[in-house]
Amino acid sequence: MILELENICKEYMQGKIPVPVLKNINFSMEEGEYVAIMGPSGSGKTTLMNIVACLDQATSGRLILDGQDISKCSDNQMSDIRLQKIGFVFQNFQLLARQSAMENVCLPLTYAGVPKKERRERAAIALERVGLGDRMSFKPTQLSGGHKQRVAIARALSMEPKLLVADEPVAALDMSIQAQIVNLFRHLREEHGFTILFIAHDLAMVEFLCDRVGVMNHGQLVEVGTTEDIFYHPTHPYTKKLLKAVPMLPGSRKRYGGSEEQRENE
Repeated sequence: MILELENICKEYMQGKIPVPVLKNINFSMEEGEYVAIMGPSGSGKTTLMNIVACLDQATSGRLILDGQDISKCSDNQMSDIRLQKIGFVFQNFQLLARQSAMENVCLPLTYAGVPKKERRERAAIALERVGLGDRMSFKPTQLSGGHKQRVAIARALSMEPKLLVADEPVAALDMSIQAQIVNLFRHLREEHGFTILFIAHDLAMVEFLCDRVGVMNHGQLVEVGTTEDIFYHPTHPYTKKLLKAVPMLPGSRKRYGGSEEQRENE
């Protein structure tokens, strides 16, 4: 088990009043899994992502990453864990404009104290993995949106993380480029066996890539299951409502949340 969450709760204070954001989240991931967390804005999925990624701490509960209980770690310890075990892919790339693709990918290796020769070798391997071996010297202004996201993915992979956290990784891309990045994620899984937690709204991407899906609403993980079960045989009322709001494409025999016949009979 690469990730385990046990009764994770998170509260923020508004004056003297505690406001619950996450309520008793129980969730786990196996090594090599691709799992998506979905839900509307304000459901708590970003807060959950921040806790899993060691960017924030839960108010209560246990978080075990790669066999280590990190629930009570200090800020410095959390920073070390982020650097050593977690990779990040953000919606808006988060690249340094004046640095080349190679230099951007080298950044986490530099922070980790990796010697210059080794970090350039590792960055080159990561860029080759994502198909940018011929663009290592290019700066972000010379790259398309899809290539920028490939650099961001290479940067995340350069530290060989135990867990990669991808926050809406195709949301800022054109449709044609989205398909390229989705296929890249699939290739990385088939070739290298990475473990990725996606925070996503894109149902097509999730269906194509992910083994399991968790659905959040009002700070609760209301349903977790295989992608097939969640998309076509959901059990929780909110999951059904969320999926049935997605239009059915003309000529399609299946729709999210159940068949067309099932909808007509409800």
